Amino acid sequence: MTVVVIWILCAAGWGVVLAGLRRGLSGRERGPALFAHTVTPAGVVLTFAVLGYGSLYATIALAAEWWSLAAVTGFRPARLVAGGGLRRLAAWLLVTAAVTYVTGRLVLGR
Repeated sequence: MTVVVIWILCAAGWGVVLAGLRRGLSGRERGPALFAHTVTPAGVVLTFAVLGYGSLYATIALAAEWWSLAAVTGFRPARLVAGGGLRRLAAWLLVTAAVTYVTGRLVLGR
């Protein structure tokens, strides 16, 4: 059951970030950003598989990244590259690391 909840949180986070990108970006940068966001789940899961980790690790990391991004940018991912984006980037990385660590400990018991 826990794995299903992690997958649902991951899919919901992906959708939240996608909606924020579609709403917040326009012009030339919109297409590449949406394409990169679309292929991210498959790329991350394949990378974890090549490195020898399971997809559960990738799913936990992705869910943490997307929900942390939404929280740090106020559900507007385009703010990450706007003025003052370096502080938000640092906050995003710190929050993601913390959420990934805590969730990993809770779910995997390690």
